[in-house]
Amino acid sequence: QVQLVESGGGSVQSGGSLTLSCATSRDTVSSYCMGWFRQAPGKEREGVATIQNDGSTNYADSVKGRFTISQANAKKTLYLQMNSLKPEDTAMYYCAAVAGDYCSVSWYLFPNYWGQGTQVTVSS
Repeated sequence: QVQLVESGGGSVQSGGSLTLSCATSRDTVSSYCMGWFRQAPGKEREGVATIQNDGSTNYADSVKGRFTISQANAKKTLYLQMNSLKPEDTAMYYCAAVAGDYCSVSWYLFPNYWGQGTQVTVSS
């Protein structure tokens, strides 16, 4: 069982920045695809960013060039640096983990573990 706890959400104006953090209880031996997905009311869940066990990253086209995913503390902490935020980035953001070395295209639909979410609101 992996526990995930997000923090760092809030309200910002368009063009602002936020950094989300996710504290995990994962061990450093098992392999996980780690990522962030978001869910806005009335919209489909969207996989935002992933980092694989080998450190390679991937981003949704909607956030590419603006968001950066990273890990620290022996992969126990996951971050999402969000710059140049737009109103359409408004959503609940979730940290998630999928067992395995690689992240599938649909990783965010059926994660093995996820947190309670942190709200990000961007005003115009």
